[in-house]
This record gives sequence, C-alpha cells and structure tokens, in this order.
Amino acid sequence: MKGKGAYIKQLNEKTIRELISERKKLKKELYNLKMKNAIRGLKETHKIWEIRVNIARVNTVLKSKISIKPWQ
Repeated sequence: MKGKGAYIKQLNEKTIRELISERKKLKKELYNLKMKNAIRGLKETHKIWEIRVNIARVNTVLKSKISIKPWQ
C-alpha cells in the first residue's frame, strides 16, 4: 500500500477539528459505499476496506492529539 506514510503525515498536520470533519466525511463515504454494495452496484468492493483503514488511521491520530495535553 503506497502513500500510507504521506497520508499519516497529512493527518498529523491537521487540527483536531479538521480530523473530526475528515472522519465524518470518511464515515459518510463508507456508508454510501456500503449502500451501493448492498444493491450490487459497487464494482470496486476493495474501497470499503480502504475507507475503513483510513477511518482507523484518523482515529489513531485523533486519539494521540487528544491525549497530548498542551498545558503539561
């Protein structure tokens, strides 16, 4: 999987609000892909897996940013 490191670097540069909106966008896209797949309209089923992995990456970066307390 190429580009994984670049995507994570992009995520690390974003603020918490941007990460939350990115996660919301990805979840909406995942929902749309699942609905298309349910009616057999999705030809590229691997995209579902890719979106799920990207959501997990966003969650990981978000968790690390939230756990870092700037006042310490």
